[in-house]
Amino acid sequence: MDIKLSQVARLYEGARPATAPNEGTQTGGEGFARVAEDFASMLSNAEQVAMDAMVGKADPHALVQALAETELAVETAVTVRDKVVEAYQEILRMPV
Repeated sequence: MDIKLSQVARLYEGARPATAPNEGTQTGGEGFARVAEDFASMLSNAEQVAMDAMVGKADPHALVQALAETELAVETAVTVRDKVVEAYQEILRMPV
């Protein structure tokens, strides 16, 4: 198998733009902050719907929907937390 250095360099140069980061993308911290804000707003929205349902301002269907969305968000947050803890423990088990 004869691969010339110029061919390899040309292929590498063609692949580089595909691996370059996009302009204007969020960093990990910014993305996490946005997710945390969305989670908090969903919880406060469900709390407001629950209070409105107790005083008769919201229908029971809206309450059930808000609680189901909140339950899904909390389960997702717990799953992500468990995965992060599992990854951290795996890193601690790595030999130095």
